[in-house]
Amino acid sequence: MNSHIQTILTISGSDGTGESGVQADIKTVSALGGYAVSVITSVTVQNTVGIQRFFDIPADVVSGQIEAIINDVQPSVFKIGMVRSVDILRVLIDAIVRHQPRHVIYDPIVYSSRGERLMGDDVLAQVRQSLLPLCSLVIVKPHDAACMVGIKGRQSVEEQEILQRLRAFGCREVLLMDNRSPILHGQSNALSSAIATYLAQGNTVEQAVAQARSYISQQVMRAENLQGRSPELYNDFIDAVRLHCHTNSDVAFYADYLNVSSRYLAQVTRRIAGKSPKEMIDDCLIEELVRQLSTTSKTVQEIAYEYGFSSQAHFSRYFRKQKGMTPSAFRQNKQ
Repeated sequence: MNSHIQTILTISGSDGTGESGVQADIKTVSALGGYAVSVITSVTVQNTVGIQRFFDIPADVVSGQIEAIINDVQPSVFKIGMVRSVDILRVLIDAIVRHQPRHVIYDPIVYSSRGERLMGDDVLAQVRQSLLPLCSLVIVKPHDAACMVGIKGRQSVEEQEILQRLRAFGCREVLLMDNRSPILHGQSNALSSAIATYLAQGNTVEQAVAQARSYISQQVMRAENLQGRSPELYNDFIDAVRLHCHTNSDVAFYADYLNVSSRYLAQVTRRIAGKSPKEMIDDCLIEELVRQLSTTSKTVQEIAYEYGFSSQAHFSRYFRKQKGMTPSAFRQNKQ
């Protein structure tokens, strides 16, 4: 490794999309001329729709990663991101106290950009008590900051008071992300990595923050977040349901038809429409059944068999559950 290149240790979770986590840290640090070494605290199963599962790394494995890097490379700046367990947090605190890096940058990930809660109250309590006093700079989103200082629900507190409360825990500087514009997935991650890199290059905190903000604003203007196939898949699902709902109401059928997992299909429909695939299939099927009852002279039994129900009784139970009345009663009300 070139001795003139400044080394930054990033300690965070893994994001397979590369939009956040250790992967994004490495991209930002490298783009700014630094050299990133990394320690992974958690492996996530995620895509552009959201996080599906977490696999937190055992604390002794995290400790082994840190010691292997620090004893050999001796990075001057630690950048800390997602930490989800008290045991891992204690490992990090111990490493900071023993190795005394010039700067510790903390980007607390309390909530994901899509609203998932990632940090429990026990971890937050330990962060306030033991990690914040060791930090040179804490970069935090408003929603995360409010949670960190104990503001709950719709309680309204001025930003200045939130900053004062955070500083009271002992961190030297706090940077609150701008709440007036949308915070893109991975944006605070990139900002904190850029600041860490500029600090490693010898800048003051004020200089590093100014340069990092300038860099991030340029990236936002010319780059877009990774786009998954969810909008296209959603439209394909709607088309498939309209085509097949009269013969098939099984979610697995549509997942196979679209060559995706049922879990991913559910992620997509819930994110875009706020409904499960089954709810959307039922909505489409009921719409078709209502049309048949309202506009045709087919008997209830004929409609039942045409739309794949095992019997007229089965059809009647299903229709009553969805519409609050039997098909016959619905037809009579329409006359």
